[in-house]
Amino acid sequence: MALSVSRRVLRCFGSLSASFRASHDSHGVASGNVLFPPKGGSSLVSCRRLSTTILTPDSSDGTFPSDLLSKKSVLTPERSIGLHQDLVIPVTNFLSEDKGLMVLAGDVFDVPIRKDIIHRVVRWQLAKRQQGTHSTKTISEVSGTGRKPWRQKGTGRARHGTLRGPQFRGGAIMHGPKPRSHAIKLNKKVRRLGLKIALTARAAEGKASLFLSLPLILLGYCINEQLLVFEDLEIPTHKTKHIVNCYKQMESTKKVLLVDGGPINEKLKLATQNLHYVNVLPSIGLNVYSILLHDTLVMSRDAVNKIVERMHTPINR
Repeated sequence: MALSVSRRVLRCFGSLSASFRASHDSHGVASGNVLFPPKGGSSLVSCRRLSTTILTPDSSDGTFPSDLLSKKSVLTPERSIGLHQDLVIPVTNFLSEDKGLMVLAGDVFDVPIRKDIIHRVVRWQLAKRQQGTHSTKTISEVSGTGRKPWRQKGTGRARHGTLRGPQFRGGAIMHGPKPRSHAIKLNKKVRRLGLKIALTARAAEGKASLFLSLPLILLGYCINEQLLVFEDLEIPTHKTKHIVNCYKQMESTKKVLLVDGGPINEKLKLATQNLHYVNVLPSIGLNVYSILLHDTLVMSRDAVNKIVERMHTPINR
């Protein structure tokens, strides 16, 4: 009984593979282990096999469509923001050289956008950075005599007891500002969430110009070209014209924020100090307000790793 059942199963598989090859020769296009069935071939969807090879424009197999193997960028469908999906972004440098790809953590660069959190963090930043050294003099601090200017009655004028009052020129200021702190309280987790939202907003602004090469489309990756990641921020010279030439290559860019992982390179500091539209920050100083002031964010690979590590560090209470 078991032998007859196994023979029957083998015959079924043999007829299925024969029909699979026949429909492939008449309709489908195959390359290696990858099958591209026709639009109407719904019965072949379940038999489709995935390729484990890497397809490049230099592939020698002529059966694969050449238009799909071209180096021309292909527009990808718009992705939904805030799903905590990891993003794949190309890595380059100041010389526009290809340095591979980098994966951005979805829990840092793809969180739900909340304008109220951004407003609270920006308000906290601007309030905290106020010096609060404003001061005015009260009636006891104003320099002047304490003598009564004229007698109480009989002159026809208003009665006064001092010339240091607020109604006289050079007198005191009533209810004026005194040195104080303008800082307001904001929880650490809210500040951290604000930075994640700002990074997500910068990464999501390029969703209309998301382009993928074919191998990455097959892998389901999403590349963003708005947020730039450099291998490092090393420049060959301290000349300002080098940064200006790199700036001119960035399309639709008004202000650029360069973020490095560690201390700022001295050459980079000298090359950017005379450019009002290019600012440099270490990763420890990256904040929401600075990100919002610049329309393009350029980060080194080390800066991305340190920021992700900082976002994953438990909050000390």
